[in-house]
Amino acid sequence: MTCVIDIESILLTLFSTYVNYLKYLAAIAVAILLMPALTTSCTREDVMLTDGFELTFSCDTVAFDTVFTAMGSTTRQVRVYNTGSQPVQLSSVTLQGGRSSRFRLNVDGDTSMIVRNLEIGAHDSIFIFIQANINPNASNAPFLVEDAILFNSPKGSQRLPLTAYGRNAVYHKPDHTIHDADGNTYPYSVIDCDAWDHTRPHVMMGYAVVDSGCTLHLVAGDELYFANDGYLWVYKDGTLDARGTAEQPVLFTSLRHDGWYDKLPGQWGYIWLSDGSKDNVLDWAVVENGYAGLFVNSTHYPTLTISNTRVENHSLAGVLGQGSSIVGDNLLVDNCGTATIVLQYGGRYQFSNSTFADYYAYESRTTPSVILSNAYGSGADLQLNGLQQATFRNCIIYGNYNGNDASGEILFDYRNGAAYNVVFDHCLLKSTLAAPFATSCITNQDPQFTDATAQDYHLKATSPAIAQGDPSFITLPNDLDNHPRAIPPTIGAFEVGSED
Repeated sequence: MTCVIDIESILLTLFSTYVNYLKYLAAIAVAILLMPALTTSCTREDVMLTDGFELTFSCDTVAFDTVFTAMGSTTRQVRVYNTGSQPVQLSSVTLQGGRSSRFRLNVDGDTSMIVRNLEIGAHDSIFIFIQANINPNASNAPFLVEDAILFNSPKGSQRLPLTAYGRNAVYHKPDHTIHDADGNTYPYSVIDCDAWDHTRPHVMMGYAVVDSGCTLHLVAGDELYFANDGYLWVYKDGTLDARGTAEQPVLFTSLRHDGWYDKLPGQWGYIWLSDGSKDNVLDWAVVENGYAGLFVNSTHYPTLTISNTRVENHSLAGVLGQGSSIVGDNLLVDNCGTATIVLQYGGRYQFSNSTFADYYAYESRTTPSVILSNAYGSGADLQLNGLQQATFRNCIIYGNYNGNDASGEILFDYRNGAAYNVVFDHCLLKSTLAAPFATSCITNQDPQFTDATAQDYHLKATSPAIAQGDPSFITLPNDLDNHPRAIPPTIGAFEVGSED
């Protein structure tokens, strides 16, 4: 199959911004690598060796997060200190497993299998950098790989344990390339939807394409991990049907989850439901840590039905709809760098019983959390398309952005010449401009999240949103915690007390 398309300008803009953001992340990563402090996988412990030979180590075990087989790991570091008043002469530093070890070392710049005659000066230290490379096996479950660094001296020896959990996976690697008119290239592979392996995680590199006429069925427990350049692209007449459960949601996430990367935005691209894709469904899913969660620009109605889903930690937006159609219920969309939801160039949208909360901590936002527009572009390139419907029912829209005019968390981008039908019904809103569009709403009252800085958007018992929803908007019996909705319901994704 060869995909021949006209790449939209929005893709080019997003891709360019994404590449720049990756360069920014790379700079941060280098800075962290040079810091003397270790990642959270290493905890400080002092170790006394025998015979008066004294070294202290910055951790008692160097532990790796999940390492996908055949891919290699990120780099860990350990610092080795000589706290004594005399130099320490190490006869060798090596891996206990020798050449069969699945770990590799860089000892103060030396990558030899056995580093010999290494001296650590008095009150000095060295760095050791460690990588793990694990071979595939027959296991479908994570498996433990262990080894140790051996420090040998005429005065004693010490063993520093190394651990990693290996995991076999199915890899989607690009084997085709699209070239656009500007000379940009887009590497992609085509997913064999009929042969999808549900027993192992999938690692997505480049654009993994759901082709025309194909439906990718994902079920409870399916996990998709995306490399930095990874995207899931649902092409014209293709369909994504992802149906998890409350206990085992379908997971779309980044490769890295060690330390601060666990919730770091911008680590992969997005799920792209492109023009002509149809009947896409996400139910009980988690979409996290990307540039954008979902980019939807198909005019098929509905392009996407999404329910019981968390869309979190994205450097641009959680949901980006462009002239498309989305029906959403029981959603949490939060922690996004530009906005939780952007609906531009018109379309038809309805969101019910959902929480859009934005307390993005990585940089200051310059836009409200919800952007509603019947246009795209600007100046001579301005294009209008009617916003036929943008309805929010029993929803919370709140965050820490006020803007220069203190207008709150909703941007009403209305242009004459095209429809602009926006309705908020029984919602809690942070906005000074929503009144013409609002019915039975609570405005500019703190919803009293349990802990917004920790991304806990359950409500305290004193929240003004409790029992203020309209029961007629409840189409799903349970909330996002899979607990029963009260009558009348609490506004937002979580019924009060559902976390108990």
